[in-house]
Amino acid sequence: MITAIVFLPLLGAIGAGIFSLMKNDRGGFIVSIGGIMLSMVLSWVAFITMAVPGINETVFLAKWISSGGFEVDWALRYDALTAVMMIVVTTVSAMVHLYSVGYMSHDNAKPRFMAYLSLFTFAMLMLVTADNLVQMFFGWEGVGVASYLLIGFWYHRPSAHEAAMKAFVVNRVGDFGYALGIFAIFAMTGSVQLDEIFAMAPDLAGRSIEFLSFEVPALELAGMLLFIGAMGKSAQLGLHTWLPDAMEGPTPVSALIHAATMVTAGVFMVCRLSPMLEFAPFTLDFITIVGALTAIFAATIGFTQFDIKRVIAYSTCSQLGYMFFAAGVSAYPAAMFHLTTHAFFKALLFLGAGSVIHALSDEQDMRRMGGVWKKIPFTYSMMWIGSLALAGFPFFAGYFSKDMILEAAWAQHRFTGEFAYILGIMAAFLTAFYSWRLLFMTFHGKPRASDEVMSHVHESPLVMTIPLFVLAIGAVFSGFLLYDLFVGHHWNDFWGNSILILPEHTAMADAHHVPKIIKLMPLIVGVAGVTLAWLFYIAVPGMPALVARVFKPLHLLFFNKWFVDELYDALLVRPSVRLGRLFWSRGDIGIIDAFGPNGMSALVSRFSVLCSRMQTGYVFHYAFAMLIGVVALVAWYARTIGG
Repeated sequence: MITAIVFLPLLGAIGAGIFSLMKNDRGGFIVSIGGIMLSMVLSWVAFITMAVPGINETVFLAKWISSGGFEVDWALRYDALTAVMMIVVTTVSAMVHLYSVGYMSHDNAKPRFMAYLSLFTFAMLMLVTADNLVQMFFGWEGVGVASYLLIGFWYHRPSAHEAAMKAFVVNRVGDFGYALGIFAIFAMTGSVQLDEIFAMAPDLAGRSIEFLSFEVPALELAGMLLFIGAMGKSAQLGLHTWLPDAMEGPTPVSALIHAATMVTAGVFMVCRLSPMLEFAPFTLDFITIVGALTAIFAATIGFTQFDIKRVIAYSTCSQLGYMFFAAGVSAYPAAMFHLTTHAFFKALLFLGAGSVIHALSDEQDMRRMGGVWKKIPFTYSMMWIGSLALAGFPFFAGYFSKDMILEAAWAQHRFTGEFAYILGIMAAFLTAFYSWRLLFMTFHGKPRASDEVMSHVHESPLVMTIPLFVLAIGAVFSGFLLYDLFVGHHWNDFWGNSILILPEHTAMADAHHVPKIIKLMPLIVGVAGVTLAWLFYIAVPGMPALVARVFKPLHLLFFNKWFVDELYDALLVRPSVRLGRLFWSRGDIGIIDAFGPNGMSALVSRFSVLCSRMQTGYVFHYAFAMLIGVVALVAWYARTIGG
């Protein structure tokens, strides 16, 4: 069953690719959707029959690499962590596949798009079932390639292929750190197999390794390098710049890649490596700080953007920060809990935004929306559900998972945890504000679109609204239903040996006993954020412009994304381009070509010209040359005889 879950999407991708060559849209839809739907059903069956009772399994597929003493098997590891990721990936992917039938109905390359979606799903499943670091890296790079294809699907748009290239390059930075981390672990343990690494971790805690001529703690170095990989894939502060630009891809891509799957790969990897990271306290503190800073950083940008998909994208970046600082305080179950609930309500928000864009003739700027809630009431209600879950209102999914993260951070009783809690509370206020800002600007007020656009506003077809309804069920009930299993007092009964938390790391246990005000604070700031958004965009619509003028420098800082892109452009991109041009003009053309192929061809050409000048066609020239030759020969002969 585990093998079928993983490989059915691959078969769907291959089938859809074949139908793409045949220009058969219906066949492409049937094989890709059929494969992922069956994979989703089997994932839920496996979760209920295997993961919940605590049954783990490793499925051996083949010998993969055998070089000297180095051997790597191709095997599928199934435990609680894998089970959770499987249901998240397959469920969201299945809904995105179905939604794409309607959203991409006017595209002329539908089977190719479906093939890319299924290929991405297969790569993600390979990542989460990896039994060793090399296999995980295979899936890691696989989702990178598939995301490049999906983000740049509309390759005729310059902005799309530039965004795809940016995502690919930025992720390579993180992946380089990830690869170095694998090398470091292999140098220390002689293995890349997860169980063997975890067994050696306690003994490696006090060891050092030489890195850049310095002696550094071995596990701290490996953990930091691997986390750099997670920072790239999960768009953490510093390597986040690719995420908002990736919104150039079709909206279903945003829901699949940037809500529930690829961007959560880093969180999964950190939780998977908990038996190693627990012995690397500095790395855990670093993860906590980076996650907390990312949560507030992305939130400050999100509440100033006007592209509906970019607002949700920065929200994703912020929520990923929550997951990471939960892992950093050793609350890995809380991180996985929020990963699960977030997948449902964030995919719901992205697909809901796609439904709005579909209704408004591909308009994405919220300044050209408004006044449409009566025309698309179902989409409106779905966006309300997603926003309530995102803001953490009681009884919705985010209320249970996000609050658990904040309580665990406070319960760590250390500076890093309290720092993360404070920034998390600030981010929660901004999250509530920009969520309702999006709702009010998109659906309420006077219509700001043209009369022609407004005349065509209509509710999406069933093939698009059914996935919204399914995801809404998850956004409402997943937190309540999974709370006790994932983060309740007996959370260890479910997670078993898939997650390790040392006895001295008590954040998970103490999170249930924090003061009442700590528990209530997320709700208080959430209500305050919604109220402020209502005041700004419904009660006093002129207020946002006034605040933007009064706080113009701060507004420009947030609106321009803290000028990180401009900073990278000035410090990295332009110098690299200049250096590349220098190497090209002076090195490649001036030296290599000049003395290499171009130089040799020029020498041959000049020699040919010289030879051609000797071939004049005049007999007396040839006779003269022969005479010179005879004289030279006689002179040489006479000298030889005389000597």
